[in-house]
Amino acid sequence: MKKQIKKFLTVALTLAFAFSIVGCGVITKPSKDSKKETEKTIRVGANITPHSEILEKAKPILAEKGIKLEIVQLEDSITPNTGVIEKSLDANYFQHLPYLEQFNKENGSDLVSIGAVHYEPFGIYKGKSSDLASIPDGGVIAVPNNVTNEARALLLLEQEGLIKLKENAGINATIQDIVENKKNIEFKELAPEQLVSALKDVEVAVINGNYAIEGGLSVKDAIAVEANDGLAAKTYGNIIATSADKENDESLKTLVEVLQSKEISDYISSNYDGAVVPLY
Repeated sequence: MKKQIKKFLTVALTLAFAFSIVGCGVITKPSKDSKKETEKTIRVGANITPHSEILEKAKPILAEKGIKLEIVQLEDSITPNTGVIEKSLDANYFQHLPYLEQFNKENGSDLVSIGAVHYEPFGIYKGKSSDLASIPDGGVIAVPNNVTNEARALLLLEQEGLIKLKENAGINATIQDIVENKKNIEFKELAPEQLVSALKDVEVAVINGNYAIEGGLSVKDAIAVEANDGLAAKTYGNIIATSADKENDESLKTLVEVLQSKEISDYISSNYDGAVVPLY
């Protein structure tokens, strides 16, 4: 009986020791999924071109920093902001600051910019007219229909001598601010994403850089383009926007740092043929 008890205790102690080794092994041995467990995920809404493409380039760089980037592709200019407001998105990348400020004003929101990344020069693209001089009296020009981008289009048309705007109309200019229109130009206000398809029906169209790219246009084909070092470049840089409560989120700050890095700037410069210009 004593021998059996002794044998039982020996086995029990052996098993206990074995389990203690296994237990220690679980604690000290790194888990294969430990990196995933500590990885922070951020969801960013973006237009397809060039924003989503640039984010795809940034994704592996962020992964090395422990941040998983989920890119949510969105075609319009409303849902990227409403997504941030409703918390289905952590941030978005598609707009410039004047548009964001106008959106906040119209919707009572408090979205904020945490950094600019690139600039997309506006261009005037030929439709039925091959140049500005051949636009006939009463010809139709298509422009974006939202406040900030329409003003930008009108400023470019003024730059090219087609119209004259009220003094100090600036980035809030509308068609009502035109004080001189020698060719009696008519304006067709369209959603930015519809401008390329409208070219066949108008003399020319003033088109946002990203929508021109999506429509297969090259900035080199534009009749006229905003200067890369002018007021427009400083004013209309495309930004990362988020909600006020996430303004100091470390993962989003890292996102901006990566997007403003030399690696991403070089990628932008070499891939978009001047239609997208890095600001860093």
